[in-house]
Amino acid sequence: MTLKQLLAQGRLKKHKTSRGEITALFKIIKRDISDANIKILSLDRRFSTAYNAVLQTATIILYCKGYRPSGWGHHYTVFQSIKIILGKDYEELVDYFDSCRIKRNIVDYDIAGKISEKEVKELIYEAKRFYKKIKNWVEKNYPSL
Repeated sequence: MTLKQLLAQGRLKKHKTSRGEITALFKIIKRDISDANIKILSLDRRFSTAYNAVLQTATIILYCKGYRPSGWGHHYTVFQSIKIILGKDYEELVDYFDSCRIKRNIVDYDIAGKISEKEVKELIYEAKRFYKKIKNWVEKNYPSL
């Protein structure tokens, strides 16, 4: 699969981002990472919030490349797209994030209480690392944003 194929399928649309849009997304990511650490929240909610930080970080990558997700299953499309953009070095991490997408869907829509403290801590840790890497990636490759 390529970005052009995803575009042809209607799963991606062309998108021109801006410094303001990227800055706003980075603020959302920082908020969500912070909120995911609030101990009085349920483990499910903390996991979902950390997952959103990851999703927004991945969305920044897509926006920088000139695309946005479109239509049904856009979370899946975002992760498939960044796997293409970032390449083999990030495949395992993106697969992990995609597995978190599935867990997040379960706890948000089907069954409460399925997330462990270990899963929350791991996702928060990975969300922080991913945020830092992508912030550096944007600064290096898209300094105007």
